[in-house]
Amino acid sequence: MNFNELFGRLIGLERAQRIEGVEVTWAAPWAQGGAAWLFFGCLALAALAAVFYVRWQGARSSAARGVLAVIRAGVLCVLLLFLAEPVLKIDAATLTRPALWLLFDGSESMSIADELPEAEREKIAKAVGLAEPSPGALPLSRMDYIKALLLKDDGAFVRRLAEDFRLRVFIFDQADGVRALDLTEGADGRIDVARLSEQLNAQGRVTAIGSALADLGRRHATAHLAGLVVFSDFDNNYGPSPLAAAKELGAPVFAVGVGAATAVDAAVTVQAPPHIKKDERGNVAVTVRQQGLEGQSITVSLSAQRLGGDDSRGEEPVPIDSKPVELVGPSQTVEFAFTPDRAGRYVLIAEVDAVPGEIVKENNRAQREITVLDDFLRLMFVEYEPTWEWRFIKEVFHRDKLVGVQGFRTFLRSSDPRVRQSNEMFLPTMSLRREDFFANDVIFLGDMPSSALSPRFCQMVDEFVRNFGGGLVVISGPRFGPGQLAETPLANLLPVKLDPSARINDRQPFRLVLSPRAEQYGFMQIAGAGLQENQKAWDNMGLLPWFQPVERLHPMGVALAEHPTAKCADGRTPQPLIAIRRAGRGEVVFLAMNETWRLRRLHGELYYRAFWGQLIHRLGLSHELGSQKRFVVHTDRRRYQPEEDVLVTVEAYNAQFEPLSEKDLPEQRLKAELILPDRAAGGQVQPLSLTQVREGEFESRFPVFSPGEHRVRVFDPVAEKWVETAFPVAQLSVERLSAVRNVDLQR
Repeated sequence: MNFNELFGRLIGLERAQRIEGVEVTWAAPWAQGGAAWLFFGCLALAALAAVFYVRWQGARSSAARGVLAVIRAGVLCVLLLFLAEPVLKIDAATLTRPALWLLFDGSESMSIADELPEAEREKIAKAVGLAEPSPGALPLSRMDYIKALLLKDDGAFVRRLAEDFRLRVFIFDQADGVRALDLTEGADGRIDVARLSEQLNAQGRVTAIGSALADLGRRHATAHLAGLVVFSDFDNNYGPSPLAAAKELGAPVFAVGVGAATAVDAAVTVQAPPHIKKDERGNVAVTVRQQGLEGQSITVSLSAQRLGGDDSRGEEPVPIDSKPVELVGPSQTVEFAFTPDRAGRYVLIAEVDAVPGEIVKENNRAQREITVLDDFLRLMFVEYEPTWEWRFIKEVFHRDKLVGVQGFRTFLRSSDPRVRQSNEMFLPTMSLRREDFFANDVIFLGDMPSSALSPRFCQMVDEFVRNFGGGLVVISGPRFGPGQLAETPLANLLPVKLDPSARINDRQPFRLVLSPRAEQYGFMQIAGAGLQENQKAWDNMGLLPWFQPVERLHPMGVALAEHPTAKCADGRTPQPLIAIRRAGRGEVVFLAMNETWRLRRLHGELYYRAFWGQLIHRLGLSHELGSQKRFVVHTDRRRYQPEEDVLVTVEAYNAQFEPLSEKDLPEQRLKAELILPDRAAGGQVQPLSLTQVREGEFESRFPVFSPGEHRVRVFDPVAEKWVETAFPVAQLSVERLSAVRNVDLQR
């Protein structure tokens, strides 16, 4: 160690290479004028000390007085220098060690014990410093191998890194970031690797690599990060993209993969429509994915379990069908037919039997929750006069399973009042009684003059969308145009900003162009997946003769189809032809023309039904149907795990769909019960009390501990009956749905 390094350590600098300069300055304002003041001040203090001992200390010897005078003068000078606030500035060149971070995967999948070939197990054991496994010994988990690597040769791996880098260690065992681990040094001054190993666990419920990297970049930034070493199986299943987060980190990422790259595994997933009509056939698709089972045969089974309901206590899954499948290729899809005979919520359960050699069996079973309806969607179409769009929408939904003739009602301003009275399809007025108006599920508003839109109608539409989650479709027409809505409360619901002075644009025919966001909305994908294929389907409308321009897109609006050339008022944004936005609990769709009937031009109802059917199902099935919207009981999630909290919310209104408040209730709160699993065994019923959080909304929060189906019953004081919802509690883990390491992400 040379002088520079020794001096650097004395002043707290690591690896000092050279001292380039030393400078003393003074921080006190009175001393900043120059060193002369300090020099003369020290001389004055020395003279004062000398005079003191010469004149007033004559009893001492001359030698003693001289020594004491020097000491006192020195003390006074030092005191003066301290008062001048000296600052020592040293310019030194140091060699700073770069930082290196170690990031360990603490998710549950790291507890998987891979079934490896004997030769590969021996090779890995030798690499991490373990004794050769004895024949028949239980395989070690992925985390066991990591701990063995850290402890190999008394932690030599970590100690070598600590010599060249400023080492920090983290673990990600949660969904929203990382935890720092302690590298506390032992009594001998060395890093305590054993303590580090003890802190490693495999208990995280998700593998959120992207969130971990983002957290490191946000909360643990450094200017000298040499790299990040990640130990994981890279089975990312939660949060943002790890690749994007790694780029944002701005440092090299070294991936150390743990776990088998291939394994014997059979896994299933189940796909089904979210809603099926009672007594009508629904198609359920079960996809089987396999590794290492090529050519073998397995049996795929599908069953259904009904949730909740007074007559379903203790109900077991009911088998639907079983089919043998010969495994060819990485995945196959098996179709099942399901015809439910009762309404309610169901869990569809797809299963395959475990096969020899599988280490992860949790993915042999998959579930999907669906709702079976014994009701119909209620559509209300408000229009000034019959149009082609009105006629064809009516015909489409008259034949729709979830709407039918009984679900379509219309108000035509120009119709004969006698027709409105005699034909049940026609409404006598657009401003219905509140209980009838709010029983609708979707409202169509066509080309209407502002004079026909009463304040009461507009107010009820606003409530219908914002408070009850209803769907609103505004269809522009050529006669009046959407500018008629600009001065009404309905303008605040739209996904566009209206220009009341705008007029129909029919100068040049055009073709509708899908926006990139259209791929995110199922009702725009009338030809299936793929933007290009859907654009071809929409091109079947041919050239459109006109559209109604708007001022701009609402900040919350999403343009799904646009004009190819016309722009909004800013001169840059294309004119939206189809747009959507969320308003309160509901959604609003805007069409700048009533020409979608042209989709029938070459293919009949194929594309037309696909668009309007999917749109209405999206808008109408996102809430309770009909008058059930008046008293709705729901939980914040569909499924829970033991020891999690459940939030029950009740949206409660009176018979006129006005919000209930605590003053309307006998005990200032709603009465409720929690029915635990195995009620017959122990009478497991717990009372609940739902308190008001705002008018029309009551809540209660409670923990759940036991696996099984839980039911919450809330008493409706208006209908004087119990309303129920059910939810399952199960120890589920997405971590054990994959048996292999994600090699592609690791690379």
